[in-house]
Amino acid sequence: MTRPHPKLVALAALSIFSLSATSCTLAAGTIQSRTTQGVTGSSAPSGSSSAQRLFGQVNALLLRQYGGLSPVDRTQLARDYQARLDAACQATGADCTRETAYPVIEAEIDALKDDHSFFERPDEYQSFVAEATGGSRLQFGVRLAQLDGESRVVTAVIPGSAAADADLRRGDVLKTIGAQPYTYDALKKAREAGAPVTLGVQRGTGTLNVTLTSRDSSTRDLPHLNRVGGVDVIVIPTFLAGGGVADKVHALVAQANREHASGIVVDLRGNPGGNLSECDESASAFVPNFSRLSRSESGDTRTVVSMGTRLEDGRTSDAVEVPAFWTGPLSVVVDKNSASCSEFFAFEIQYARRGPVVGEPTAGVGNTATQVFPLGDAALQLTVINYIKPDGTPYPTNVKPDVPGQDDIQRLTQGEDVLLNAAIQALQSAPTAVSPLGDQIGQPGSDPGKGRSK
Repeated sequence: MTRPHPKLVALAALSIFSLSATSCTLAAGTIQSRTTQGVTGSSAPSGSSSAQRLFGQVNALLLRQYGGLSPVDRTQLARDYQARLDAACQATGADCTRETAYPVIEAEIDALKDDHSFFERPDEYQSFVAEATGGSRLQFGVRLAQLDGESRVVTAVIPGSAAADADLRRGDVLKTIGAQPYTYDALKKAREAGAPVTLGVQRGTGTLNVTLTSRDSSTRDLPHLNRVGGVDVIVIPTFLAGGGVADKVHALVAQANREHASGIVVDLRGNPGGNLSECDESASAFVPNFSRLSRSESGDTRTVVSMGTRLEDGRTSDAVEVPAFWTGPLSVVVDKNSASCSEFFAFEIQYARRGPVVGEPTAGVGNTATQVFPLGDAALQLTVINYIKPDGTPYPTNVKPDVPGQDDIQRLTQGEDVLLNAAIQALQSAPTAVSPLGDQIGQPGSDPGKGRSK
């Protein structure tokens, strides 16, 4: 059971590595391991409290690793919030706990005025790790949207989850829980308890009861394809799936080619972002080639992407196994919860004039990369890179659709997907493209060629 979390809009995937002493670059395509053990600032002297040590680690990272666009004086920021921590720890002194520092650190990162950086408490960090690696967690496996002040409308169901087994579907409305009026808090308590719960569900004009029990199941939610008439809708729920997203997108494009789809809609609604390699390689199934410059404290890096292969300063950094390319009409649908990597994807489509972007302005974290620095059981996510096109065009904070529109949850409960219908309609005026390899690959009706192995 998930609903959009304000701190999950700029997250990206972790590769398989030890989390105890490393950090990872998010939405930047590569994992850069850096120890954070023993990192302390001048405000964390030997023998200080655990709250002070954590505060010192955070501020050392702020001073040494930050690569974002905030104009805030970080040295002065550390001094200001040191005073707040001193006040919070005045009564306990050297026994001041890490937990005491959490709200001080959160307020300090907020004062940095960088929407892409934030402190993750242990429960938030644990949730992130599960989603980033495709790991398991206790869940129903359903994503919900608000209706009548409660998160009660099913917008997505994770394959293999309890919700999938119970046959919950997109557009279902949760009306009751345990014979009582439905509340999201009651559903959350049922999930945490791990006991069977019966939900009264409205589906269209009918009603039914479903019984399900939360369980440890995979958060892995790979792209999937729905056919609407002759149009193939490729839904990419997240680029946080523990790998395999781009390979799946290319496989679905190959399927659309074989089955002679009349058009493709890429659905990025609610996609919180993820690993930029996965995002770039996915976008390369639709855009012949594109490039960008990443700017950080250590200098600039040039990225070039074509046919599922990603080059960093001329060297192959990653590639899908079997590339495919779609030359037919294309549109992309986004909403206010499309963030980070999904914003990069939509922007590359829009910048290349490959097809219209339909929906709402996106979340607004689409122009930088962040890095997660584990700090014991908590973590700091910090902006370390910002991006521009080679001609100097900066990446936008958010993507403004070519065809504006909004989801209508009430109409979704009646089986009508307003934004999806608009995206399908937009295909009528969408351009076509030329495959980078001509007739050898990716033409409608052809099989994909052999690609490079990751």
